[in-house]
Amino acid sequence: MTGNGKNEPTGSSGAFTRALVLHPDLLTPKGKGDYTRARLGEACGLAAAIQLYIVHAETIAVPRPRPSTLFGQGVVERFSDVVEAQDVEVVIIDQTLSPGQQRNLEKAWCAKVIDRTGLILEIFGERARTREGQLQVELAHLTYQKSRLVRSWTHLERQRGGSGFLGGPGETQIEIDRRLIVERITKLKKELGKVVRTRELHRSARKRVPYPIVALVGYTNAGKSTLFNKLTNSEVFAEDQLFATLDPTMRGLDLPSRRKIILSDTVGFVSDLPHELVAAFRATLEEVIEADVIVHVRDISHAETEDQKTDVEEVLARMKIGPGVEDPVNPHPLIEAHNKIDLMDATARSLHEAQADRNQNTVMVSGLTGEGTLDLLAAIDRQISANRRELDVAVPVVDGKTLAWLYRKGEVVDRRDGDEETRVTVFLDPADADRLAQNDAVRVL
Repeated sequence: MTGNGKNEPTGSSGAFTRALVLHPDLLTPKGKGDYTRARLGEACGLAAAIQLYIVHAETIAVPRPRPSTLFGQGVVERFSDVVEAQDVEVVIIDQTLSPGQQRNLEKAWCAKVIDRTGLILEIFGERARTREGQLQVELAHLTYQKSRLVRSWTHLERQRGGSGFLGGPGETQIEIDRRLIVERITKLKKELGKVVRTRELHRSARKRVPYPIVALVGYTNAGKSTLFNKLTNSEVFAEDQLFATLDPTMRGLDLPSRRKIILSDTVGFVSDLPHELVAAFRATLEEVIEADVIVHVRDISHAETEDQKTDVEEVLARMKIGPGVEDPVNPHPLIEAHNKIDLMDATARSLHEAQADRNQNTVMVSGLTGEGTLDLLAAIDRQISANRRELDVAVPVVDGKTLAWLYRKGEVVDRRDGDEETRVTVFLDPADADRLAQNDAVRVL
């Protein structure tokens, strides 16, 4: 794929940074045909997400990656001419570059070079709104930047003497920069540790009011926030762009059974999600780890929906959850929500509906129109109820302790107060149901 960018601004492009986007096709089994075109399109979408004006985008075959520049000498020289002719200021390489490769390409092209990790970090830096999100972005960026402190600029070569706090005699600027980054990383980790503890307190409080947590996960731009808004009647920021949501949002929601849940909207995943981001955003993604049910929202209208599914499952597996990961303590039941059915033609829709009918944990939905959302809520209801027993219980009015225990351990969905006893309909885990049966003062109806 070659050609001018499609995100051309309506006015003068002078205020926009002109960018060249290159997707290296390393000829992996996955890297062929539609996949490479989709990856180039995604890279352009990532660049457009931070208002870069794409003047040219192309897939480059790289049968033998060069340690020094990734691309062969002929490719480097060809794009040197493109950079000069198109006044390119930033070159986006849709691949992880070593510090040396990044430095050498910048020298060859006389332009800023950003790899896939750096680009995603730039987007996260612009979009993070909460204090936690900003801390996580800074930590990820510094962790990434620490390895990029190479001697590519002359100011990093100068010596700084004296006994000031920035360094002792003979310490080079690059050593000072590296030490300051390490100190800042240590401070950020401590601050994020406080955030994690605060989240644990919040989760403990939610467990005392036993509302199950349902987390929406999925590939970026799969429509999670739009679906979240439709289900909860909220106004979470939702746009047709990559990484529209970074900071987690949680809302209460009533299921068809009148059971209350907490629905969590989370950051979207991408293929080759940088390791720095998975580690740095651990606190945010803990809402997924702690979820009682995970809803994998898929853009079923996307040509690469199966590859996106695989990418999401790979990230979940790195978090020790999801399909194929056995966890007897928290099994993380998963529902697939095949979203954006409003964008499918009749033939494709019929095919997917037939597949969904064969799996009760697959639901066809449209976050935009609301079609299928009741089916999704019913599927969530089934998953939450799967291992719980529904009991009708009569508790003496004077036995407030047992009534409080039912609210703490179970999920009370109905209550009828009488003069001598209180009758409740409650969902309990099997072990708690057995404990209740041993209480002679309580009648199980």
